[in-house]
Amino acid sequence: MSEQGLREIIDIPDLGIVMSDGVRLSARVWMPVDAGEDPVPAVLEHLPYRKRDGTCARDEISHPWMAARGYAMVRVDMRGNGDSYGHMEDEYTQQELEDACEVIHWLAAQDWCSGTVGMQGISWGGFNCLQTAYLQPEPLKAVISICSTVDRFADDIHYKGGCLLNENLAWSSTMWAYSSRPPDPALREDWREIWMERLKSEPFLIANWLKHQRRDSFWMHGSVCEDFSRIKAKVLAIGGWADGYKNAVPALIENIEGAKGITGPWVHLYPHIATPEPRIGFLQEAKRWWDKWLKGIETGVESDPAFRAYLMEGYRPSRFNAPREGVWLADATSGGEMCEYSLGPDGRLGSEGETRVEIASPQHCGLGGGEYYAIGRGPELSDDQRVDDLYSAVWTGPALARSVDIVGRPKLRLTLASETAQGQICVRLNHVHPDGACTRISFGVLNLTHRESSAAPEEMPIGKPVELEIELDHIAYRVPEEHRIAVAVS
Repeated sequence: MSEQGLREIIDIPDLGIVMSDGVRLSARVWMPVDAGEDPVPAVLEHLPYRKRDGTCARDEISHPWMAARGYAMVRVDMRGNGDSYGHMEDEYTQQELEDACEVIHWLAAQDWCSGTVGMQGISWGGFNCLQTAYLQPEPLKAVISICSTVDRFADDIHYKGGCLLNENLAWSSTMWAYSSRPPDPALREDWREIWMERLKSEPFLIANWLKHQRRDSFWMHGSVCEDFSRIKAKVLAIGGWADGYKNAVPALIENIEGAKGITGPWVHLYPHIATPEPRIGFLQEAKRWWDKWLKGIETGVESDPAFRAYLMEGYRPSRFNAPREGVWLADATSGGEMCEYSLGPDGRLGSEGETRVEIASPQHCGLGGGEYYAIGRGPELSDDQRVDDLYSAVWTGPALARSVDIVGRPKLRLTLASETAQGQICVRLNHVHPDGACTRISFGVLNLTHRESSAAPEEMPIGKPVELEIELDHIAYRVPEEHRIAVAVS
């Protein structure tokens, strides 16, 4: 131990872990040099994103810090990626999850491991740590899932409200580029042979995804919402209001006993390096979690609020990740009363009386939406919503007599009659500033044929009124006094 109480660590660039079918996976491991004499818990991150280049900058910020405090931080290249052998067929396959379980058991059996294992990750790694916990490998005691989802069909990059997302093409193209690259020649003499095999076998994932445009067994696999009770490991879930995955944290804390959640203003990044600021000390929060559930040290995490959410003060529309003013909420601490607003006549939100509006928005409505998954690389957030309000039906409320906090998941109920058998609807909840500028607070979309079920879609009845409820994404946002709230439907 050093005078600061930290342990000297070793960085192992290529620790081989051989699966039961003979395929060798490659791990990079940071651990105390004396772990053989004083074993430590292991924390696994299981990703396709290439530990020697794809995520190395992030890894080197975080994993050595935790290793010096008594953990073995294990970053494994998934089968068919980076420096590991084998082939990858799709995301979250049964093979991927079985590999993760094998790795966990292997780690627990090493003489430098205390026998307890945690699993963490963001995005892909956030998904598969929940999915692995669902399979209940005995040594896995806790997970930290960041920017993930519990429902692969309804809340991933593929479909939203039954609507096909363009991220299918974007992300399958990205993964084609990631997974087809060779191993590091510094680690593999046969790197070129492996590379040629990958180029021949690499799947174009969207070709498979588009074969499943309903919520069938393909999407149920890996969707932990199918049975939350199967997750016995202790779950800490973290998300961001500027990320595409806004709904997983509330779902996890509502459905898994003892789960804790934190959602800040962030894009799709770890919260100690994310924008928009403010950031949090993620490593310190993670250490408290691991110390309790992997070492048995009393840190008080079980007494933390179930949900800590950052309530953002209303801000000007901008595509850039400027810092967000706001306050942290612990569970329900921002008021509590529910507000209902009627879609009144003449575009007045909150006024009584029937209203009938015909909507047929052009295909370019939505240009103010920004990137679906913001990752902090330039102008990517939603823009001034007036550009899309031009092609939408808009209801605007009066100037507020006091500020209004919108915390939770807004919903819109309406009666709609369609002149076509198929259609899509988008609902935006907006903040209108005194000068007319318009910030998107939250939004939701619905493929009208999925109005009752995404497993068994049905065409819309022509001309017949149908009652609908559309859920928008979870949010925590404060609309200031003298500003206005608006609802836009396209």
